[in-house]
Order: sequence, then C-alpha cells, then structure tokens
Amino acid sequence: MNVLFVCKHNRFRSKVSEALFRKLNKNRKNKAQSAGTHPDYLPVSKTVKRALRTFGIKKVDSQPHDLTKKLIKWADIIVVSADNTNVRAPGKQVLKWSITDTTQGNYKGVLARSADIKKRIKRLLSTLD
Repeated sequence: MNVLFVCKHNRFRSKVSEALFRKLNKNRKNKAQSAGTHPDYLPVSKTVKRALRTFGIKKVDSQPHDLTKKLIKWADIIVVSADNTNVRAPGKQVLKWSITDTTQGNYKGVLARSADIKKRIKRLLSTLD
C-alpha cells in the first residue's frame, strides 16, 4: 500500500508522519512519501529533528516536496495531516487528520503533536496489515 502524507509546507506534520510510518511499518509492501500543497522550501527544523530522535528516528528527508499529480497517482491512500490543508484526489482514499500547526521552535508543541501522529500512524498501520 502506498501512503502519501500531505500538509501545507511539508516541513513538520507530513514529514513526521512519513518518518514515523517508515519507522513503525513492518510490511515491506507498505511505502510512504510526503509532500506539501504550498512548500516554502525551508528545510525541516532542528526542533522537529530533535523530536523525531525521541522516537528513535535519526535521519529524515529535510527537503520539502511539492504535491504533484505523479505523487497523487502513486498513492493508494492520501493522509492530509493538517487542519489547514485540503487535497482533491478523485478516486483516491483521502483521510483527514486535523492536526494543528505549531511554531517550529516550540519543542513541547512539536513533541506533543508528534506523539499524536505516532498514535494515528499505529492505527493506520493496523488497518493495512
């Protein structure tokens, strides 16, 4: 199953979702990517990387990626991991996770949202196996 995580800038919520999916996934057939509807091309912040290290993730793709037709076509499931973003993908399963944004420098906020995303990823993976 190909899962595409989408948020606005592809620097926090979708990146964390992709990284946690890859970390927790046990089925090689499941793949994940992430993208942003309006990427600003700033790299993933040190705060987000620090939060991911608490979950055992040492490396993350730091560069934001545009949401493209090619990525939408690749995806079996599209997870919109943001409360301020919408994706239209006729014929695709689109899940909406309403996760509020926080400033990149707010470590406690980033960590709390990352823990919430981890729970959601575990639930998602349980439906894919």
